[in-house]
Amino acid sequence: MTGRLQNKVAIITGASSGIGRQTAFAYAREGAIVVCSDLRKEPRGVRPEGSELTTTQELEKLGAKHMFIQCDHTISQQVENLVKKTVAEYGRLDIMVNNAGMGNKPVPVWDVDEEYWDLTNAVNLKGVFLGVKYAARQMKDQQPHESGDRGWIINLASVLGLNGTLLVSPYVASKHGVIGLTKSAAWDCAPHRIHVNAICPGYTATSMTNELFESEEHTARLNRMHPFGLGKPEDLAKAAVFLASEDAQWVTGVGLPVDGGYNAQ
Repeated sequence: MTGRLQNKVAIITGASSGIGRQTAFAYAREGAIVVCSDLRKEPRGVRPEGSELTTTQELEKLGAKHMFIQCDHTISQQVENLVKKTVAEYGRLDIMVNNAGMGNKPVPVWDVDEEYWDLTNAVNLKGVFLGVKYAARQMKDQQPHESGDRGWIINLASVLGLNGTLLVSPYVASKHGVIGLTKSAAWDCAPHRIHVNAICPGYTATSMTNELFESEEHTARLNRMHPFGLGKPEDLAKAAVFLASEDAQWVTGVGLPVDGGYNAQ
């Protein structure tokens, strides 16, 4: 049986670790051609348990067609070149997963440093905007699939793009921005049959969030906020497969909570 993403060309930013890494594996298993993009090939922080291999080395083991392109996703020219190099190699771009992002350090709003505010919004919001911009520019002019669709853009937001919480105003603001960008871009892209959606993860154990789980008491508190418990990167990767497939034929402009019930409170 062919996979749900058979021969679709997908760029995944922030693919060296966490949610991006697991999305790369999930896409490869569904038959996609995977372009991994990040600042470096090596995973950030603690390597995934049981694996000392980079994402591209794991994809090699899976027999997936893939390549790695280094990119700072906050720099317009680099993101534009990321898309151009992908199209030069594979002929088109079907899926763009704007996953690269940064976490937050707890501080009340009156003590937020402006440089930290600017950095957070550059990585979490501007980087997503640039990915949407250059992916949509390519997708709108390429031949549609048999379904009539020309592309699928998936942005990583957060449950904190739908809610607020204390001490993380730069992060919350950036992720609310991703939701607004997703909704507006979905309207722009709809006449060209380009889907634009966002995934809103709950608290998920990745190298970026390791420090959140250093305290057993804090981990237990976070766990209680999710009726199904804390998430794993694989949980988000499954949603990313759905939103990039023709199973999501009539879905666009959505911020999809994948959060173990966090938003049910």
